[in-house]
Amino acid sequence: MFGNVYLCSTIPRQDLLSLNISQLIGDFRINTLTNQKQKYENKASKAIDKVLRKIFGDEATLLIYKYLEDNYSIRQNEIVEKMDVFAEGLEKLLSSGAYVIEKKILEDVYSSHSLTRRLEFERTESNMNFVSQMKMLQ
Repeated sequence: MFGNVYLCSTIPRQDLLSLNISQLIGDFRINTLTNQKQKYENKASKAIDKVLRKIFGDEATLLIYKYLEDNYSIRQNEIVEKMDVFAEGLEKLLSSGAYVIEKKILEDVYSSHSLTRRLEFERTESNMNFVSQMKMLQ
């Protein structure tokens, strides 16, 4: 009965009558996946910014973001969604130095995952490029 009270307080009564269990489970799964994706995007975005600022400092990091926006139409808040464009722009700007930055970003993101998961990622690291690894972490 408590569950019904909870559902009635969050879903209008007329909608509740037309819902079935599979719809409720589907909605729950969608919300869970959305929350997981948002958490990943937040972690990845923070890791990218942290690594860039640590290596280049604040001013140069802002110049990198400006370069990416001007030349690749990608804003800082879109980097995780457009990882391939970010990597391409970084590689064009930094040439072979981009590899070092990408590796540091991956290390930072890996460190935020559990040890078991991190070991799994490290095993695949040599077989996958930066973009593939970042997408796998989602």
